[in-house]
Amino acid sequence: MGRSAVVAILTPVDSPDDPRIDDFRDLTTADRRPDRPGGRGFVIAEGVVVVRRLLESPYPVRSLLGVPRRLAELSEELARVDVPAYSTDADTMARAVGFHLNRGVLAVADRTREPDPVELLRGEARTIAVCEGVGDHENLGSLFRNAAALGVDGVLLGPGCSDPLYRRSVRVSMGHVLRVPFTRLGGIWPASLDTLRDNGYTVVALTPAADAEPLASAGLAGRRVALLLGAEGPGLTVEALAAADRRVRIPMASGVDSLNVATAAAVAFHAVTAG
Repeated sequence: MGRSAVVAILTPVDSPDDPRIDDFRDLTTADRRPDRPGGRGFVIAEGVVVVRRLLESPYPVRSLLGVPRRLAELSEELARVDVPAYSTDADTMARAVGFHLNRGVLAVADRTREPDPVELLRGEARTIAVCEGVGDHENLGSLFRNAAALGVDGVLLGPGCSDPLYRRSVRVSMGHVLRVPFTRLGGIWPASLDTLRDNGYTVVALTPAADAEPLASAGLAGRRVALLLGAEGPGLTVEALAAADRRVRIPMASGVDSLNVATAAAVAFHAVTAG
């Protein structure tokens, strides 16, 4: 006997005003953090791949909305969860959401409690990314995708960082922001970096400064390292640089003075986690 077909139960929706899809309404404002105007603080996943990762994550999924073809691609996952899945056409979906969605499917989830920083640092975690002033959602999403790909154990967010669970960040991360542990590093910045040192980490600041150590010869692989990353453009503040234990740079060709923060992070992540 062959394996039985997996069938997910879909609920048809014919009107953009259907109250059952209120969670998806006007997402240009409704997906903001709860402390922002119009924000409800939901986690929004777009596209089959990202929705699949949301369904596999610890975030409690509330419901899905999509066109039949995209929901069919998720039928196996949907058959394993008790989550409403609303099926509609692309025009009805666009009118409810507030824009046309090329990826054809959305999922919405509630947020979970962010861990205490010490929870994230204890145990077997060895490589931590610490961000200061990374306010661009796409840069932060790319950084999380790189962190997942290169074995970084967690991300700590310092002052000025954007919301990793904002819809654009989740999308650019390809859903990996949902699996890399993160939290905000409280206390007075940058004195709060002492929390990392107290838990056995060497705080290493990434900077293009000519007097910083070359990353490749810094001998960081295999050590407990917290990589300090600043905003694209201004980089780390003087105070953050002064609070680091070491400063390293990525040597570049003449005429190029910096990399995109997510790209620089990927180079540094590989150098620290390789081997």
